[in-house]
Amino acid sequence: MALINIPTSADIYIEVNGRRVAAAQSYKVTSARESRYIEAFGSQEPVATVGGRIKHKIQLTRVELCGALEDGVDFYGLEDFNLVIVKPGRKVIYSGCQWAEITQGASVNEVVLESAVLVASRRMALRPGQVV
Repeated sequence: MALINIPTSADIYIEVNGRRVAAAQSYKVTSARESRYIEAFGSQEPVATVGGRIKHKIQLTRVELCGALEDGVDFYGLEDFNLVIVKPGRKVIYSGCQWAEITQGASVNEVVLESAVLVASRRMALRPGQVV
């Protein structure tokens, strides 16, 4: 029987210049496409549709910096970075990322937890051993 690897928070991370700088416990991705109709004069229905630009919005929860503070890295200074999500049998990389929203919160005697909303310009899915 084959074992299935269940992704963990170690499999969701932010990468800058090939180095992990943060990890997240969970994520939610929304990809939207600006599609439109092609209409012909006098036709009751569109004759075709055309796909447009794709926008990726990623919500990360329980984000924690991984030793990046010592290097002077913080979320507010991050630009043009990658978000890597490792899934069974493939790795999804969102590149050209910018942060859109950052939320911080903590209770007494708790670690400060951050959540972030990112936007990405590109998405790639790689199989094991596949190189970009």
